[in-house]
Amino acid sequence: MKLLALSGSLRADSVNTALLRALAEAAPAGVEVCFFDGLRDLPLFNPDAEERENAAVTAWRAALRGADAVVISSPEYAHGIPGAFKNALDWVVGSAEFDGKPTLLLCASARPQHAPAQLAEVLRTMGARVQGPHLLDLPGNVAAAQSALRTPAQQAEARELLAALLP
Repeated sequence: MKLLALSGSLRADSVNTALLRALAEAAPAGVEVCFFDGLRDLPLFNPDAEERENAAVTAWRAALRGADAVVISSPEYAHGIPGAFKNALDWVVGSAEFDGKPTLLLCASARPQHAPAQLAEVLRTMGARVQGPHLLDLPGNVAAAQSALRTPAQQAEARELLAALLP
């Protein structure tokens, strides 16, 4: 079973990426968690260029096609989905990689108000079988968040989320 982990943040020290790493640590045997970190390499979406060969877009689509399920942890920027992440989603609207794909949404933002629901709506529109969004109240400091995510209670919650996502 291959699980693709996607962070909606491009930050090197992202709490959302730390959340995905903690989830990967809690993955059961037989589940391979792969991280896709090529979002920063994607060009701005342009429908006129959709059919042209682009290595970054090809890699993005291949990562999604090769996954049995997807887990996304994304911040909220200015009451919305981060632009780089929305751009990535735009590149796969017409190619159907999310169609029928089990997709778990997580949010580690301190005060998410709009982005989790927006992201769920976009993914459902693309045909994803969305679970969540699950909101986790984590410290904004990555080291503190990593410590909180390694508690037995958080690891148990991560295992429960994965069990509900994976067949």
